[in-house]
Amino acid sequence: MRHPLRYLWAAPASAVGLLLALPLWLAGGRAQRCAGVLEVAAPPWRHLARLPFCAITLGHVVLGVSPAVLAQWRQHEHVHVRQYERWGGLMLLAYPAASLWLWLRGKRPYLDNPFEREARGEHGGGR
Repeated sequence: MRHPLRYLWAAPASAVGLLLALPLWLAGGRAQRCAGVLEVAAPPWRHLARLPFCAITLGHVVLGVSPAVLAQWRQHEHVHVRQYERWGGLMLLAYPAASLWLWLRGKRPYLDNPFEREARGEHGGGR
């Protein structure tokens, strides 16, 4: 069980995640709790292939394009949950700032992002 203060520290990002999860759930998406994290999969009839990601983490909320994608990327996304527990709402700024800095330096904003590198390092794979 996660310490309650970790939920509170990440609450600003989780609130954003809940705001995005609600329409998916109301449209017929699937929601479940896994290891203290709310996972919401888009409804099966939604075609979300145009999104630049297959799953995204916002605090203690993970949104995915399907239940299968959530299962496949669960460990990776849960590393991001722990990052939100460390950084709190600041993660909403730190992640894109790191990507911007990398892009300005001619690097790969997603693959070279230290938050993504940590998630890949712990559980392998990449997107």
